[in-house]
Amino acid sequence: MQRALTAIFNRLTIGVPYLWLIVFFLIPFFIVFKISLSETAIQMPPYNPVFDGTDTAGKLGQLSVGNYTFLAEDALYYRAYLSSLLTAGISTFIALLIGFPLAYGMARAPGSLRPTLLMLVILPFWTSFLIRVYAWIGILKPEGLLNQLLITLNIIDTPLNITGTYAAIYIGIVYSYLPFMVLPIYSALEKMDYSLIEAAQDLGCTPTKAFWKVTFPLAMPGIIAGCFLVFIPATGEFVIPDLLGGSQTLMIGKTLWNEFFANRDWPVSSAVAVILLLLLIIPIVLFQNAQAKAQEAGK
Repeated sequence: MQRALTAIFNRLTIGVPYLWLIVFFLIPFFIVFKISLSETAIQMPPYNPVFDGTDTAGKLGQLSVGNYTFLAEDALYYRAYLSSLLTAGISTFIALLIGFPLAYGMARAPGSLRPTLLMLVILPFWTSFLIRVYAWIGILKPEGLLNQLLITLNIIDTPLNITGTYAAIYIGIVYSYLPFMVLPIYSALEKMDYSLIEAAQDLGCTPTKAFWKVTFPLAMPGIIAGCFLVFIPATGEFVIPDLLGGSQTLMIGKTLWNEFFANRDWPVSSAVAVILLLLLIIPIVLFQNAQAKAQEAGK
């Protein structure tokens, strides 16, 4: 009896996350994918349904890959995807350069001080994301706090035009997603046995060499997790490019919003979303499979 209850409990424990993924990921994804295979129409909703019986003209909804063909032929979407991936990659790299020393310092801090430092990292989440982005507009605009400070210190003579550029987007993304980089790295470094560094130095390693031979490899799982947690949402980011980047910056999140709301072209916007998802998910799945095979080979 106890074994049966344990087996049922284990199945429920495993089944709940799968149910969550099915309801909140797979089903919405297939709905979007279905819309991407439909044709645009002047109606509500603005597309001819497929797999739903007949359309408004009394005809069976036909599958169409014309939306994907359209994306392949229009250079705008190429540039939007590449710009988003490049911007997310640069932002992730900057977040790593800032986040790793922060996480390392937190992990090496006295135990009594770590909860306070951890709270300071999480503290920005207590404020609305939108308010924090708007705050950066007040800081970066020509008459904002940053330019006033630089002029007061005689570092510059004329205000810098930061808003409306990719530099502002980098600042906004790094600031917004930096905790997602710090926390996984901190978790990995906190569990590290620092006697390994002492052993490496006793064997002749310099502090720098011991860092690259011991600390960095042990922190790699946290680094990979942090990079994923920053890169994936940054690629499809809309609010930060729209508010800080202005109309001159091109990212796929803004393109998706324009297709969906301004142009009301749901099939094309759904195709854009499907391709974006595949660009992000497929490399992650391949990487995880490679990591699993490497661990099996190591055993």
